[in-house]
Amino acid sequence: MSEKQTKKYIILGVLFFLPVAFLLMLYPSTNNYNVLDIVKEEVLDISNLSSVTNSEVLLKDHITVLGFLGSNPESKIVEASNLKELIYNKFKGFKKFQVVMLVSQDAVEETKRLIQELNKYSEHKYWHFVYASESDMNKLFNSLRSSLRLDGSYATSSVFVIDKELNQRGRLDDRTKKEIEAEDKIRPLTAYNALEVSIIKNKLAAEDMRVLLEEYRKSGRNKIDSSNRRAKELNPDKETDEKE
Repeated sequence: MSEKQTKKYIILGVLFFLPVAFLLMLYPSTNNYNVLDIVKEEVLDISNLSSVTNSEVLLKDHITVLGFLGSNPESKIVEASNLKELIYNKFKGFKKFQVVMLVSQDAVEETKRLIQELNKYSEHKYWHFVYASESDMNKLFNSLRSSLRLDGSYATSSVFVIDKELNQRGRLDDRTKKEIEAEDKIRPLTAYNALEVSIIKNKLAAEDMRVLLEEYRKSGRNKIDSSNRRAKELNPDKETDEKE
């Protein structure tokens, strides 16, 4: 066999085996992907609450970014705008994704003005505003895991991620590599401050929401069994869960 033929076969062999080697390297990563931590189970659902549009809004069977705007929703325009630009506009095309904001029952006009501001250039079909009493907002908030508290207007600048099974998602350990190496105390991330663009953009949008959506896509859990609806509901006659 001539030297020219030998080189030809070597090149063909390399061209054949390189893609195979690449796929073998890729295989473990595609089957052992990371999932977003469950930081709290059994978040209360909102089926007994009314939305601004009178449409049914549920957390069950949806991937939800949940917020509390309370009795003065217009004061949270910066937070809402950050969520609109960095979260809603990016993920609105994904099946069952939604943003849900709780507002006080007596904040009708303020809520209308906020909606008009958000809808200036396009309608936000998967962004829902839901009316709730102070009691219902407290009950839902208390079913979440958080070191935060609602302020005097029953609002917070932070939002929460709820999956289709009513689990709150986040990070059980939000330390950086340097902090882990330095053996800093474990610090969870259970809520995302919408005032902090870096948190919403770099942690929630670029990482956590992407990971959660990929988890559902790869696990095949996008199929919904409507006959198996076990969502807990806000019920004034039932005792609520305490925070962890």
